[in-house]
Amino acid sequence: MHGRKAYELVKEFADGEKGHLKIFNLLRQSSIHAECFFLFIVVWDVIIQNELFERVIEECNEHHNALQSLIRKMQEEGLEVQTARNADHYGALIHHLSLIRNKRCLMAYVYNRAEIIRELAWKVGLLHELPGEIQEKFSDSEEQYFKDHSKSLKSYMSQLSLDVNVDMVPPKDPYIKVRVLEDLGSGIILSDKSANFARHSMHFLKRTDAEQYIARGLMEELTG
Repeated sequence: MHGRKAYELVKEFADGEKGHLKIFNLLRQSSIHAECFFLFIVVWDVIIQNELFERVIEECNEHHNALQSLIRKMQEEGLEVQTARNADHYGALIHHLSLIRNKRCLMAYVYNRAEIIRELAWKVGLLHELPGEIQEKFSDSEEQYFKDHSKSLKSYMSQLSLDVNVDMVPPKDPYIKVRVLEDLGSGIILSDKSANFARHSMHFLKRTDAEQYIARGLMEELTG
């Protein structure tokens, strides 16, 4: 109560490895609207949520109902809600502030996950694919967000005739040695050749060709 679950939700994200997502467990579709002192606050439209996320939403509902109950009680007693200073006023204030805190925590959780997804779209590049172990951590809405952002990025690069996924700092050597971690098949067209990427095979590739596969965990760069 009073923001504890929302704190746990944000802490769950903050405790995770930087740049990585934890799984978003599939539950139900839901939305929540909270009214605080006649201010209509949209907390969030939650399409898919994990268990802790849902518990925060339920807590928001509890605060909302308690807040409205206290406001109705004060109105029935003929008190001015915004100027009265009794126990009910301060009780309503606590529920109001708890709603605001929960709203901020929910938005921080969703926003920071979206930031990681956006970074992944830039790292993967034009292939618009992610390893299964990453995709399974997305909610349906997050998966669609990744696809839409990747599509917009591809359209932008096409208009500029420029690949903005490459490193800002030019590498010392345009070619790198890589090992294939998953069987990718044969006849894959690269910028300067076609190749057969069998599992555990090693190749010298242009860095710009290899980066997308490295980002997806399909290849690793060999150094030394």
